[in-house]
Amino acid sequence: MNWRVESPSDFEFSLKCWQAVTHPPTSPTWRKAGISVEAAKFDRYGLLKPMNENLEAWDRTREICKTLKTRICVVQCPPQFGYTTENVNNIRRFFSAIARDGLRIAWEPRGDWRDHKEAIADLCQELDLVHVVDLLRRDPAVITKTIYVRLHGLGSREYDYKYKYTDNDLEALAKKLTALEKKKVKEVYVLFNNVHMLEDATRLGRMLEER
Repeated sequence: MNWRVESPSDFEFSLKCWQAVTHPPTSPTWRKAGISVEAAKFDRYGLLKPMNENLEAWDRTREICKTLKTRICVVQCPPQFGYTTENVNNIRRFFSAIARDGLRIAWEPRGDWRDHKEAIADLCQELDLVHVVDLLRRDPAVITKTIYVRLHGLGSREYDYKYKYTDNDLEALAKKLTALEKKKVKEVYVLFNNVHMLEDATRLGRMLEER
């Protein structure tokens, strides 16, 4: 893959799992990708269902991660994938069935999962998952040697991609990141999921260097 060849040898790619694994074919993500699925197979994709189609989609994701020498892959579930007995069972069966080849998996539950922190912690510990959080909104359900932070903006909505972080926001984030060192966290990935991501990440980097 040209991305790996053209990048510095010490540059690390982190990927988000192909959403065929997490999102049903009715999702706008599928339409934007221009991928069509016959109606008879709609219920065999997405929502971490332990179906052959989902397992094959994971294998394709894993192959790309291997080519790019990726160390961690984010599995982001849609808000509709809420906390239910069926979804918990699918999580267990899916993550127990897939091959990882040393790849760390960072799981980002959304929707009403935020009200079930203990269940998230149990699943992460049982299945060796990293809990992905927006650290300015909530803390990880469980502290692991690797922490993955995805920042989606602040305000009344859970996601505000046009949000530009203030210096006070970034100072608060830098303080939280520094505090993780005392909890024996070895590495933290921080991804800004907003339109000002480059500027905001650069400013955060300066603040961390000053610390």
